[in-house]
Amino acid sequence: MSEALSGRGNDRRKFLKMSALAGVAGVSQAVGSDQSKVLRPATKQELIEKYPVSKKVKTICTYCSVGCGIIAEVVDGVWVRQEVAQDHPISQGGHCCKGADMIDKARSETRLRYPIEKVGGKWRKTSWDSAMDKIAKQLQDLTQKYGPDSVMFIGGSKCSIEQSYYFRKFAAFFGTNNLDTIARICHAPTVAGVSNTLGYGGMTNHLADMMHSKAIFIIGGNPAVNHPVGMVHILRAKEAGAKIIVVDPHFSRTATKADHYVRLRNGTDVAFMYGMIRHIVKNGLEDKEFIRQRLFGYEEILKECEQYTPEVVEEVTGVPAQQLIEITEIFAKAKPASLIWGMGLTQHTTGTSNTRLAPILQMILGNIGKRGGGTNVLRGHDNVQGASDMGNLADSLPGYYGLDKNAWNHFCGIWKVDFEAMQKRFKTPDMMHKKGFSVSTWRYGVTEEENIPHNAGTKLRALIVVGSGISTIARVDTTKDALDKMDLVVFFDPYFNDAAALTNRKDNLYILPAATQMETSGRVAATNRSYQWRSMVMKPLFECRPDEEILFDLAKRLGFYEEYTRSLGDGKGNFVWPDDATREVAKAIRTVGFQGRTPERLKAHAENWHMFDKFTLRGKGGPVKGEYYGLPWPCWSEKHPGTPNLWDDSIPVMDGGLGFRVRWGDVSPTGESLLASQDSSLPGSKFKGGHSMITDKNVEAITGIALTEEEKAKVAGKTWATDTTNILVEKALAAGLSPMGNGRARAIVWEWTDQIPKHREPIYTIRHDLISQYPTFKDKPNHFRANIRYESRQKEKDWTKEFPLNMLSGRLVAQFGTGTETRSAHYLAEVQPEMFVEIHPETATDLGVKHGDMVWVHGTNGAKILVKARHSYKVNKTSVFLPQNFGGMYQGESLVPYHIAGTEPYVIGESCNTITSDAYDINTSTPETKCGLCRIEKA
Repeated sequence: MSEALSGRGNDRRKFLKMSALAGVAGVSQAVGSDQSKVLRPATKQELIEKYPVSKKVKTICTYCSVGCGIIAEVVDGVWVRQEVAQDHPISQGGHCCKGADMIDKARSETRLRYPIEKVGGKWRKTSWDSAMDKIAKQLQDLTQKYGPDSVMFIGGSKCSIEQSYYFRKFAAFFGTNNLDTIARICHAPTVAGVSNTLGYGGMTNHLADMMHSKAIFIIGGNPAVNHPVGMVHILRAKEAGAKIIVVDPHFSRTATKADHYVRLRNGTDVAFMYGMIRHIVKNGLEDKEFIRQRLFGYEEILKECEQYTPEVVEEVTGVPAQQLIEITEIFAKAKPASLIWGMGLTQHTTGTSNTRLAPILQMILGNIGKRGGGTNVLRGHDNVQGASDMGNLADSLPGYYGLDKNAWNHFCGIWKVDFEAMQKRFKTPDMMHKKGFSVSTWRYGVTEEENIPHNAGTKLRALIVVGSGISTIARVDTTKDALDKMDLVVFFDPYFNDAAALTNRKDNLYILPAATQMETSGRVAATNRSYQWRSMVMKPLFECRPDEEILFDLAKRLGFYEEYTRSLGDGKGNFVWPDDATREVAKAIRTVGFQGRTPERLKAHAENWHMFDKFTLRGKGGPVKGEYYGLPWPCWSEKHPGTPNLWDDSIPVMDGGLGFRVRWGDVSPTGESLLASQDSSLPGSKFKGGHSMITDKNVEAITGIALTEEEKAKVAGKTWATDTTNILVEKALAAGLSPMGNGRARAIVWEWTDQIPKHREPIYTIRHDLISQYPTFKDKPNHFRANIRYESRQKEKDWTKEFPLNMLSGRLVAQFGTGTETRSAHYLAEVQPEMFVEIHPETATDLGVKHGDMVWVHGTNGAKILVKARHSYKVNKTSVFLPQNFGGMYQGESLVPYHIAGTEPYVIGESCNTITSDAYDINTSTPETKCGLCRIEKA
């Protein structure tokens, strides 16, 4: 639906005639005088005149995780123009259409201007004091009656690092682990799968590093649409001779640039990669030395892959046997070669199997720890990597410390509170260590009473959402049902959150106007683990407040502000935000090496973009000489340069070298060594071969450096991950060692249901005949506090008889996430004005559907969406494709009447997740939105 809403059509057309950058530019009114004038179109004179008194602010785009640079021109506190950052180390002058329109996002006419609440079914303006008093009172009442686990906190990936850290900290002081973030629905399987294989769950290399690649294998990713500036790096590699292989059930824009395109059936990635591994080993293409020195459990992979002959792979995946052999030969013989994935690999019941087998494939080929190699996950939102790092997860504290007593003791020390006092904030001591509801499962904590015993004896009754589009999570119908039944729902958002229009609730619904990230300062994590300093462009418009100020205000009203901020600044309420929060994070998070990331170093990086080499990211001179841009973690100390490529054991530790982390002990459950071989060590290392992680007990023996008595006292009972003095880390670095040890990666995860990756058919599979051979998992009780059906759902019936079409979903280049922001931007709304379904012309003809017809798409959950049909050969005859970036309609009904006037987006459409399936990754509960079944009927 592309009509302008609320009578704005004529003005919008006039507005669109201007240049995308200049049209929003000229305004000379100070923010404090008449902020309504900030949003008017520029006059002709203002478009011509320059701004001799303007200042230029270097900052970072807030859309995807590439982390492109932006130059914002500001006059009297007003953002008037935007330029590309030619010297930015990552984007190098690039922008996609979204990044080019950042100014429109920050200054959109549809932004919230003041707090609003719903009373008696009507929206009304309210004051900050009134809203916060009511919210705090209801939270206190609910907590007193039902306990802190009656509240769910959902964070987004649009907050800064510091805001994300303090959001996680807020939930801890509130007394619940019912906290999660949108990272759950995209790359939680990447974090879990890769970290349980290699030791860390992040992108191993960086985008510019692909210039060293001889082949780039993209499976389940579409960077041309999802990461356009990242795609530029891939295309540069292609120009330099790299072969591009794209494996995707949907012929994407990325596929159009591929040398080789492979269409496989969705949900069969494990079978396909095992077929590749089998051919590699059968033909002697594996890297035997890498496997011998650095990989544990390889033999089990050989046993599993034996069944996946080219013929079996063709039967399961639909990929012709000869094509499997051809692309495997190309990829295996190219040295080095990079493997890239996105959510096409993660959003499956077997998502964590996919993200384990991908790095195992790369290790078998010896492509890990190499320039031009690696497993290069492309994260989604601009700070989704940072939100994960900051522990905005139901199963961990910041830095992936987990929830055990040692982890809580560490953070209680950082936060300067007693462990016992923190423990008393939880309803019972055991709830402190139990993972909470996830973004995917929280709804079942409201709607299904069988889950009450998992949640300290209570239903979820209140929901606090900070910058998150919960209306696009799978099964929107259950989200709506849950929102309708809760006692209290609160959103922090610069825009009218789509979910607030979705619910029919009449009262106790609040939207607090949050500042955009252009109106705050702080750090943001790029997909390659570089942390960039994002500077404030302008002060918050209208009555908007930064997220941390809202959290601080709420903490005061709930009575724990003093304890909550005790570790900031002088501990007496005097601190500088975000700098002091940055220092707190550096002190706290040692598992992924944040110690060296000071605000001073990162600000120097922001001011000296031009001093970094565009291929290596290393500083060429000045105050950043020798440092890698953004100090990609781990950055062990203030003298460490950061780690651009993980697991590279060919360079010294002080140049970013790293052996595999000793994360799962020195010895396997079967008694075999998990340390690297005796001939595998970093250059300059004083200890030859594999070694344990550094602790107070072994530091002297491994490093050969004696500790003073004072040092021994300071590190007593500590490891490299909990020693806040950094003595253990510094001793390791002085000996040329990685403080986290030098171990082997593992192919076996003893703690999981599938100890090695296995192919299992999707719950809603189009190949019902393969279920007996490749069944899904057993039903899983208490999976992030919810009972989740797997086997019983798959065996319930042959779903293909009612729903004969495979359902694929993905993104659009001009939209993002739920589309709340992009559909509220004039130019982006014009680029992609309507929701649609791609259907093969022959399939459409059989159904009597013409190109442009409106159709109903029915899901297995009984819901349906009304969209426009597009005939397309991008899908095969048994599949359809739906974009995921729309909202504002629900099963044929416009939700515009449920907005407060003036906040409606320019474009609305059905969310495809209204009909996506209720299936989840077995380990992380990420929804299986990349597999599902549907039926199409002409409307």
